[in-house]
Amino acid sequence: MEGHWWKITLVAGLAMLAGGCGSWFGDKEPPPLPGERLSVLSHAQTVEPDPDLAETAILLPPPSANPDWPQTGGYANHAMHHIAVGDVLKKAWSVDIGAAANDEQRIVAPPIMADGMVYAMDAETQVSAYRADTGARVWSVDLTPDDEDDGHINGGLAFEAGRVFVTTGFAQVVALDAKTGKEIWRRSLDGPMRVAPTARGGRVFAITLENKLYALNAATGETLWNYAGTAEIATLLGGASPAVDEDIVVAPFSSGDLVALRVETGRVLWTDSLVSARRTDAVSTLSQIRGRPIIDRGRVFAISHGDTMAAIDLRTGQRIWDKPIGGLESPWVAGDYLFVLTNDWELICLARTSGRVFWVRPLPHFEDEEDKKGPIIWTGPILAGDRLIVAGSHGEALAVSPYDGRVLGRQELPDGVSVAPIVANETVYVLTNDASLVALK
Repeated sequence: MEGHWWKITLVAGLAMLAGGCGSWFGDKEPPPLPGERLSVLSHAQTVEPDPDLAETAILLPPPSANPDWPQTGGYANHAMHHIAVGDVLKKAWSVDIGAAANDEQRIVAPPIMADGMVYAMDAETQVSAYRADTGARVWSVDLTPDDEDDGHINGGLAFEAGRVFVTTGFAQVVALDAKTGKEIWRRSLDGPMRVAPTARGGRVFAITLENKLYALNAATGETLWNYAGTAEIATLLGGASPAVDEDIVVAPFSSGDLVALRVETGRVLWTDSLVSARRTDAVSTLSQIRGRPIIDRGRVFAISHGDTMAAIDLRTGQRIWDKPIGGLESPWVAGDYLFVLTNDWELICLARTSGRVFWVRPLPHFEDEEDKKGPIIWTGPILAGDRLIVAGSHGEALAVSPYDGRVLGRQELPDGVSVAPIVANETVYVLTNDASLVALK
């Protein structure tokens, strides 16, 4: 099951994307032909906007510059809001980071950026550092143990205090010097990892494939405490990193459980389950939380593959609202709004306080829409410069208006994408399946 998630197709059908496409990266398209545009194919929309919100204007906070993107998901709480980028994005540079994805090895680790360097991991556990302004390689290190021959799907990267922390499919967490790539410590755990770690306050939090959460000392790799969740036999490829804010870590598990613990001791504060009985087929009943939870202003926002999205009070664990919406990707919070990609490849905008839906934008399901061939897997969204960016497995990125869901433009990429883009220092970084790291500025 885990190795074939990209073959899963969801609801068929598609609403044709209309509107001015192609200008957001600087490429101009000819003026559209006159006349009314009608959808050729229909899409069985599964989420409906709230009619009472039809005339409500969406007011986002202004974009703000973030110099770094040190964790998978941005910062440790995964709440990035509205990021500043230029009005026109063009390719600044592109580099090959190493081994590309194939049928047995996948790229599941998004890049990170900190202190003027971009760090990325290829499909064979090679970690490399590049200058953020030019793409010049600074160092590269292969973290595959000497006694391992077979390829393994990796976890990911996190940066804090001059160190890069790496989780691997070889059941190891490794700390590297961020400037030189020199190994500082290596810690073996009791299971492989498919999830990037989260680093905050001198601690590294890592979740194994068996749903065990470890808190490690960032200086030494020593285990401070661990928590054992419910193990799952079948899971989807990848997973979600823990979210950390103040003195609480919120851990998402492939069982659909969401657990809040004290950072210092590992004491459980509350648990919740994002499991739904709404779906009945073998794949869709998996309740894995694959999208990273967000901690924002005292609330936790999380979505499971099992058709449950919820807002939860960080301190008490009380549910504030929930919706029968499922997804594999991480939600995005900005001001009073949430943006989410659903299981049915619908990009939706919800009210942060109530979960009410403002608008829904169906995305393409297939490269060949008429014959239903070439299923597309979407990643994202990220909100940057008044546009939501989503990238697909077919090698194309879309820009969508966060105000009404209109498609604003599109950009071709060197290859398909399996991990969401990141944004730092007014630059969008995209890692494609052929191991190309592309900077757009």
